[in-house]
Amino acid sequence: MQKKGVAILGSTGSIGTQTLEVIRAYPDKFDLQVITAQSNAPLLIEQAKLFQPNAVVISDESKYQEVKDALFSEDIHVYAGNQALCQVVEFNEIQIVLTALVGYAGLRPTLAAIEAGKDIALANKETLVVAGELVTARARAKGVNIYPVDSEHSAIFQCLVGEFHNPVEKVYLTASGGPFRGWKADALKSVTPAQALKHPNWSMGAKITIDSASMMNKGLEVIEAKWLFGLKNEQIDVIVHPQSVVHSLVQFQDGSLKAQMGLPDMKLPIQFALTYPERFKTDFPRFNFLDYPQLTFEKADPETFRNLQLAYDVLEKGGTAACALNAANEISVQLFLEEKIGFLDIARINEQVMLQTPFIAAPGYEDYVETDRIAREIVLKQV
Repeated sequence: MQKKGVAILGSTGSIGTQTLEVIRAYPDKFDLQVITAQSNAPLLIEQAKLFQPNAVVISDESKYQEVKDALFSEDIHVYAGNQALCQVVEFNEIQIVLTALVGYAGLRPTLAAIEAGKDIALANKETLVVAGELVTARARAKGVNIYPVDSEHSAIFQCLVGEFHNPVEKVYLTASGGPFRGWKADALKSVTPAQALKHPNWSMGAKITIDSASMMNKGLEVIEAKWLFGLKNEQIDVIVHPQSVVHSLVQFQDGSLKAQMGLPDMKLPIQFALTYPERFKTDFPRFNFLDYPQLTFEKADPETFRNLQLAYDVLEKGGTAACALNAANEISVQLFLEEKIGFLDIARINEQVMLQTPFIAAPGYEDYVETDRIAREIVLKQV
């Protein structure tokens, strides 16, 4: 593999910091060009001094001077603001952009990178949830590859390598079940943010951890899978797998099932997205079957965890429905983290806002922007 220029949008988050670990392990394979952060100036400065990228972007413009002063003696360009995110991905030296921004914020810079002809390593599932039809159409038009970073979608992608000519009958996204696996609604009424943030298998940011607890994360992944792999709604199923060893499965038209397995570690799917079609040797811990004498699977419970059902509902409806659901969820999760609403209120609010937000069946980019704005306003008015 030739040395590849990389931009990391969201380098200070969980995925971003692990991506830097991967890049540090292969200095002869990757050329880090750009790193960005929303507001974590101290960590961005630390990363910039260690990795010496060509440029850094701090989206929070109030932190610009702090970053610029700290990097004054370094040969690093410093930019600020959301517009800068869309401009730096156009650098000629960049071949692949890893988007690890949280939520809706990832849509615009990902589209900018696609328009600039850059391949995408996608860790920001909301980009496809909000505007999957638009994003995938632009990627096809520009000849851009979108490589999944989510462990479940990476697993499906790995199962499809060498099988792209074979029709898929079904895919199964596995879910750990989160900290409340098996709980019913009565027990969920009083759970706290601290309880919801204790994921049994994965170490992630606060927003995605709450989404995992509410099963919204799996719902978003269902929508993402549709657009990544060109699937019909009925071809995507969710099964609960508490050990998080089987990351997902693909069933082909002859009935054969392929699964991708491994210990829960995001560095592996990150690395595969950056190095495909090659696999680089790693020192990651190896899976041992004897440590897992039983791998179990259970039916998901969309009746209790309503967010999962809502994801299938908006998938069926199409248009701007998923955009409205995502916007509502981003705000309701934040309100839950601030202890302003209860855990079950997340799904309740999401459903109300999804139904109240004006629906557009064949949206363009500006329609998604407006839908996102309106849905957020409806949440805040309700609360």
